[in-house]
Amino acid sequence: MPERASNVLIVGATSAIAEALARRMAARGAALLLAGRDAAHLAAIAEDLRVRGAAAAHIALLDVTRFADHERFVDSALQTLGRIDVAVVAHGTLPDQRACEASPACAVAELNTNFVGTIALLTALARVMRAQRGGTIVVITSVAGDRGRQSNFVYGAAKAGVSRFVEGLRHRLHADGVRVIDVKPGLVDTPMTAAFPKGRLWTTPARVARDIERGIDSGRDEIYTPWFWRWIMLVVRALPNALFHRTSL
Repeated sequence: MPERASNVLIVGATSAIAEALARRMAARGAALLLAGRDAAHLAAIAEDLRVRGAAAAHIALLDVTRFADHERFVDSALQTLGRIDVAVVAHGTLPDQRACEASPACAVAELNTNFVGTIALLTALARVMRAQRGGTIVVITSVAGDRGRQSNFVYGAAKAGVSRFVEGLRHRLHADGVRVIDVKPGLVDTPMTAAFPKGRLWTTPARVARDIERGIDSGRDEIYTPWFWRWIMLVVRALPNALFHRTSL
């Protein structure tokens, strides 16, 4: 990404990681379009980004579960920015696993937000990126997608599906000069995880945002953040089922 003046679209811009990344982009002089469901929160973030050096900070409303809106939204974003150099897909929810196990409707609703909505949005973005013959798509997934675990397998299944889609999309768009980056955070201290006890493996949204920025600049396809989660998940994936099923992960 150029040092200055990129055009950046962020979907799910009110999330802690997305806001931290937006601040880093603003400091580089980027023009930003922030999308989400909370207009007041988006407006407050946009005002802060202008103070931090953003060339522009626009806002747009989007509910990712309204799949029919995605094409119109992406076309409108393109019109607003002129060109989308970087698109960040950062929306998501953290399901209550037990509630999803008790209710198929709950599981489907969470999958619509974390998987289907993401796929629909990426499909619309890919069309624009192909037409402009370049750009970078950043998708925030999770280490939870690396192996199905009893504690969060609905969430993990959604993130695993997105990661596989991203892998194929990266292959599809390579010839068009479009990069697709899969960002896999570990445990991040955000409002979404406020109720969880914290330990040494936890990190901050600012750290994740820094790693994403560096990954964009360095041309990486996959980012584990912090870096040590790559090796933790390598071990978790390597555990044989006979041993893994005796754990409480």
